[in-house]
Amino acid sequence: MKTVRSFLRVGLLAVSVLLAAALRPASAAEPADKPNIILILTDDLGYGDVSCLNPESKIQTPAIDRLATQGMTFTDAHSPSTVCTPTRYSVLTGRYAFRGRAKTGVLGGYSPRLIEPGRLTVGEVLRKSGYYTGAIGKWHLGMDWPTKEKAEFGDTIAPKAKVETIDFSKPIGGGPISVGFDYFYGIPASLDMDPYVYMENDRVVEAPAGKVEAGKDMGFFRAGLAAPGFKHVEVLPTMVKKAEEYIGKHAGKPFFLYLALPSPHSPILPSPEFAGKSAAGPYGDYVMETDNAVARVLAALEKAGIDKDTMVIVTSDNGPEHYTNRLQEQFGHYSSGKLRGIKRDLWDGGHRVPFFVRWPARVKAGATCGQMICLSDFMATAAALVGYKLPNDAAEDSFNVLPLILSETIDKPIRESVIHHSITGQLSIRKGDMKLIPLKGSGGNGYKTGPNAIKPDDPAGQIYDMSKDISERENLYARYPELVKELTDLLEQQKTSGRSAPVR
Repeated sequence: MKTVRSFLRVGLLAVSVLLAAALRPASAAEPADKPNIILILTDDLGYGDVSCLNPESKIQTPAIDRLATQGMTFTDAHSPSTVCTPTRYSVLTGRYAFRGRAKTGVLGGYSPRLIEPGRLTVGEVLRKSGYYTGAIGKWHLGMDWPTKEKAEFGDTIAPKAKVETIDFSKPIGGGPISVGFDYFYGIPASLDMDPYVYMENDRVVEAPAGKVEAGKDMGFFRAGLAAPGFKHVEVLPTMVKKAEEYIGKHAGKPFFLYLALPSPHSPILPSPEFAGKSAAGPYGDYVMETDNAVARVLAALEKAGIDKDTMVIVTSDNGPEHYTNRLQEQFGHYSSGKLRGIKRDLWDGGHRVPFFVRWPARVKAGATCGQMICLSDFMATAAALVGYKLPNDAAEDSFNVLPLILSETIDKPIRESVIHHSITGQLSIRKGDMKLIPLKGSGGNGYKTGPNAIKPDDPAGQIYDMSKDISERENLYARYPELVKELTDLLEQQKTSGRSAPVR
């Protein structure tokens, strides 16, 4: 009898332990399960283009606004670069792109692969963790085109070799399928760069059969090779349809979808049903169509019955393009909101981006986080979410911000500093609220006139207190020489050490 009582006590204790474990809230280090993960990376969407971030916006973005009410808004999120190729490299590798080949500019449609062979990517991390991984949309990280004869195309937008040497009938190396993705459907680079072809996995869907002339004005795209069935205005809807199909097909097990939308980057070609929908001209219409793409993804998740168990992130690869200045004059809409500068610039308009996270099962609705984060943090965050231990030779500039996403109480900022990288290869750094730009001007666009133009009496560099001066108009460089030295030394240390994230 005594033995039976002891057995019952042990059994009850075991049940209690199991129940306590089941009821205890999961921490960032111990996620309750593995949610589906969708990262929607828009192209050139400005902080001020999103209506819930800019009360004065002339563009309505109801789907993205819905993410804000149903999830978390990050108000101090930054792209690691002010242009797209280096940002995309950092998103997928967790490493600042200036540490590798992408020190200036962007790649072209024929450029060789940028992600180094053997470098761990977020796609590989999630695939090794039991996820089906897919990339849909714009790639723009280079690939190794098969050629009929030896040819080196280079990292410039204009290819250095004759594109006629490419054999479009053969598999393409070095693309998404080579760096951790099980599936890819998309275009090689930006929508304004040839070759204008769709790719599925490592092959073109339809080979080019001639050239197209360049598009003009806001509908600009470069002249170049194009497949017969390729129409620029159809690319965004095609990518969204492929995303819907992907969600429906893989709803039964954990999946990762990297949805890199080609919009609202040029060419500004909204579908006919969106023409005239905004109060900011064709660009505003295209932003509204981009927002509708988010709405369709959310609807696909609801239709598949997996919306509560899916983490959806919506952000942008950098600030808005130069033609958005025209919108301010014509429509009273400023795509950078109150931020100074635009795409290419070291000022925050070049790299402070919209960032929203929705995961109904775990993320508080209507939450806001003011901590500074960077898109390079996605890799460490995804790894923490699925319990994958990253090696020290990977994700060198990636911080795990999952505790912020889950509204956990933490004693200090997760990321104390971030490096900004301009199109010309110039670097600046922010630590806490204080930001150093160690040069005159924007480091990107060459402003000849107006408030952004360099003046003869400007100091040698710039210091701004971002907590008080988000528009970066009061330059404190001459006032704080000790701070200039501290931030200059920190920037140099992070450049030369090869990492900014702590050793794991």
